[in-house]
Amino acid sequence: MIYLVDTNVLIHLVDRRDARHKIVRAALRELRRVGHQLQIAPQNVAEFWNVVTRPVKQNGLGLTPKDADRSLKLIERLFSLMPENSMVYSTWRQLVVEHGISGVQVHDARLVAVMKTHDVKHVLTFNISDFTRYAQIGIFAVNPSNI
Repeated sequence: MIYLVDTNVLIHLVDRRDARHKIVRAALRELRRVGHQLQIAPQNVAEFWNVVTRPVKQNGLGLTPKDADRSLKLIERLFSLMPENSMVYSTWRQLVVEHGISGVQVHDARLVAVMKTHDVKHVLTFNISDFTRYAQIGIFAVNPSNI
């Protein structure tokens, strides 16, 4: 089975001081051990860069672009990248209209569009509620704490 790894999981993975770091490492290790594939999307990469380079005072990690690049290289070694294609846009467009999505939730809709395009059904995330609306279309959120 393939899991899309959500941005919040990636952030907890690279921030070793974070309380959820060990939970993430254990969950990823277990998923790999039982044979699941772990992937990311270009949307995750952009969101990751945004958060890790944002100042700590603005709820970021305050990394320099050089340090962010080092962290991103680690992520790119650990997870394969789901390619985007022309279907992602049309799927995203359909999702935001059908589900009445607005504001920051459009980013999660884009992840779901990538998942639907690649027939991926599971997303590993701490933000379960962000994906609840998509269960009706076969997208299931899994909390790393429950692995």
